[in-house]
Amino acid sequence: MFDFDALSQATARQTVLCVGDLMLDEFVYGEVSRISPEAPAPVIAVQRSETNIGGAGNVARNIAALGARCIFVGLVGDDAAGQQLRAELAREAGIESALVTDPARPTTRKVRFVSEHYSTHMLRADWERAAPAAAEVEQKLIDTILPLINRADIVLLSDYAKGVLTARVIRHAIDAARKAGKRVVVDPKSANFAIYRGATLLTPNRKEFSEATRSRADTEQEIAFAAQDAIQLADSEAILVTQSERGMTLVPREGAPVHVPAYPVKVRDVSGAGDTVVAVLAATLAAGADWEDALRMASAAAAVAVSKQGTASVTAAELRHKILPPAYLAAEEKIVRGDSDLAARVADWREQGLRVGFTNGCFDILHPGHVKVLTAARAACDRLVVGLNSDASVKRLKGENRPVQDERARAEVLAALEAVDIVAIFGEDTPIRLIELVKPSVLVKGGDYTREQVVGYEIVEAAGGQVILIDILKGFSTTALVDRARGNT
Repeated sequence: MFDFDALSQATARQTVLCVGDLMLDEFVYGEVSRISPEAPAPVIAVQRSETNIGGAGNVARNIAALGARCIFVGLVGDDAAGQQLRAELAREAGIESALVTDPARPTTRKVRFVSEHYSTHMLRADWERAAPAAAEVEQKLIDTILPLINRADIVLLSDYAKGVLTARVIRHAIDAARKAGKRVVVDPKSANFAIYRGATLLTPNRKEFSEATRSRADTEQEIAFAAQDAIQLADSEAILVTQSERGMTLVPREGAPVHVPAYPVKVRDVSGAGDTVVAVLAATLAAGADWEDALRMASAAAAVAVSKQGTASVTAAELRHKILPPAYLAAEEKIVRGDSDLAARVADWREQGLRVGFTNGCFDILHPGHVKVLTAARAACDRLVVGLNSDASVKRLKGENRPVQDERARAEVLAALEAVDIVAIFGEDTPIRLIELVKPSVLVKGGDYTREQVVGYEIVEAAGGQVILIDILKGFSTTALVDRARGNT
């Protein structure tokens, strides 16, 4: 069963060695309302601009955004753009960069002019030298890469055909990784997949795959058929073909192909979406994910990336919200993290003129009696805060054999109830501190209490609130349920 949180935590412990073509991405946003009188060309009225780390550098950013560590090897020129990239990479938490300088070439730089209103790219200007690195620079890259392989859990080659990943650099990197027992993921640019021989996974887009295999690649069946020869040629474990809005198809050397449809999403900008996919694949595979789970994570990440403007990275939190069911997230968000979180939410409700209620308990094994009290409590107010005894508190109140379920499990069960708006765990024997913090308009307890026995009744009534006692359902008791389950009765 897919466990996002476990995989995400494992991913954050991985180190990915990323090697590839670094570039500076610039986006100039504005509106076009007229044509130049000097030539039949639109005039863009610039409103803003932004600069991002692009190309393989964006792959590195995405790896770090997931919480993993990235060691990045790339190439820059001896120029202002190169200096800017060095400085920006140095500021990126989670990225350790090892950049080689080539004074004979400019740093790759791409400037995109984008219509702010329509989110469409109007023009792109490139500064680059798309030629293989010279022999001396090539050797510097190899000498930089090889000592870093043992420090990584997986190797990722991001090929933009700008000169870093020459045939010799690729060969040395893959051979060294395989010798060290490390898997290699390649985002290829060359149509000759043989130069990536020995890589674990190749991730071409549909156009690249079609050109490399000389196939139409229009259907999953055509992709699966064409991929078999490509897998043999590249001596890889699998090939993943990304197909934009049509999703992704993975063809393994052994086993059936796996297709993951694209998430429905409003596309704002596709720049860097492929970087996000390959970064997530490498990091999750390093963490032990199988093909299907890695694809699921990558597909969700791509959906988040294309919904953003510019060269985007995707955080673990954004990925979590895309993948996990809304009902699960809604319940989880009901569990507050501390007094400040609780106070802020209650203050927000009060500003909206909402009536806040409060009840509390151990709720060790939720039963119909609990549900009746919680439902009645919610009916008496607009928002209900439930104070939940911590494990230590329950143990002091109920004995060493309690609670049956830990506080996190009890909180999640309560949060799943529609009647409950917030669950706040408290460690004291009574909820008096929470009551003083919330200052509820309604304080609710079961009818087995008298008004004077309800903790906090003086505080609530002094502030003009009321105490409500709900008739309990006979025959329901957590203690009785526990005793019955343990064979004590």
